[in-house]
Amino acid sequence: MTTAQPLDVQPTPLALLLLGREADPRSERGVECPGDLPSPSDPDLVARARAAKEKLGERVFVLGHHYQRDEVIQFADVTGDSFKLARDAAARPEAEYIVFCGVHFMAESADILTTDDQAVVLPDLAAGCSMADMATAEQVAECWDVLTEAGVADQVVPVSYMNSSADIKAFTGRHGGTICTSSNAKRALEWAFEQGEKILFLPDQHLGRNTAVRDMGMSLEDCVLYNPHKPNGGLTAEQLRNAKMILWRGHCSVHGRFSVESVEDVRARMPGVNVLVHPECKHEVVAAADYVGSTEYIIKALEAAPRGSKWAIGTELNLVRRLANRFAAEDKEIVFLDKTVCFCSTMNRIDLPHLVWTLESLAEGKLVNRIEVDPETEKYAKLALERMLALP
Repeated sequence: MTTAQPLDVQPTPLALLLLGREADPRSERGVECPGDLPSPSDPDLVARARAAKEKLGERVFVLGHHYQRDEVIQFADVTGDSFKLARDAAARPEAEYIVFCGVHFMAESADILTTDDQAVVLPDLAAGCSMADMATAEQVAECWDVLTEAGVADQVVPVSYMNSSADIKAFTGRHGGTICTSSNAKRALEWAFEQGEKILFLPDQHLGRNTAVRDMGMSLEDCVLYNPHKPNGGLTAEQLRNAKMILWRGHCSVHGRFSVESVEDVRARMPGVNVLVHPECKHEVVAAADYVGSTEYIIKALEAAPRGSKWAIGTELNLVRRLANRFAAEDKEIVFLDKTVCFCSTMNRIDLPHLVWTLESLAEGKLVNRIEVDPETEKYAKLALERMLALP
């Protein structure tokens, strides 16, 4: 009997973070408020939030992403997806404070699009996005070096999803690329292919693949997956030369959990159900669904749906529950696609105690949790965003 030898494996920085043995100051933006956070059991939280918001008046503009909790959404002046909210903020230059109930990259986009006189505030600095964090500036710069060494960089146009950091948006702007949303991804890809022969799509592989294959008629063979944790992205120079779509190995932790089995199960349980999923879902799930579209598309589809229709929705649970309650009076049966409950954990960091603390601090003249993008990064990120805004 031989004795098993220990594996010669060095823990990666990510593994050390998960083990709690290292810290990354760039991603761990802080979980504690520099003050006393109200107790979540405080029965006066709603009244306190309302009072602080009324005291601030038009000096504050509260944005609420569709995936936020109901307890927070009730205080939003506008709701929407990330880019809509950033544009709404830019359209309110009289507001001194923009309180963004969403996640970090969304607040960055709002800061880029608003004036220097406005302060964008994120109620909890630890409200990040796992997808956005899957592509760092250092990793993407290394990827561009790989493309250069393969002799294809001059043929590549970067297209970055709105769900990316300001650093990645700036990289995209510097290299002649554009930003896209889940609503206009096809238009963005069409524009990019007019500029070059290949696209580097960051950071969500599923939106890139679904748009290229489902919406533009490409094949899966036209797509390769760049893994930043492997040498040369795990790809050969020949694979990069042959590819049309170079997809970054990133995904949404919520939408990525839906499976074909989820679709088959709900069809068996609810005969006649319409399956509607977000394009951040896996390609096989999108192929098995009846309808595919952005968050705004999902909302509009349910608004237009006939009375008595049945729907299984593959997107974040807070929104699905809100829509189910909203349309219950019209006898529209709306269920979550997966049997397992799945909130967006980082979105849910913005809760009522954090919002109350933020609004009360601002009402007392204390600016907290301000999100600021440095001027150089803002310059190129804004350039990429403006290219998107100019899309036909």
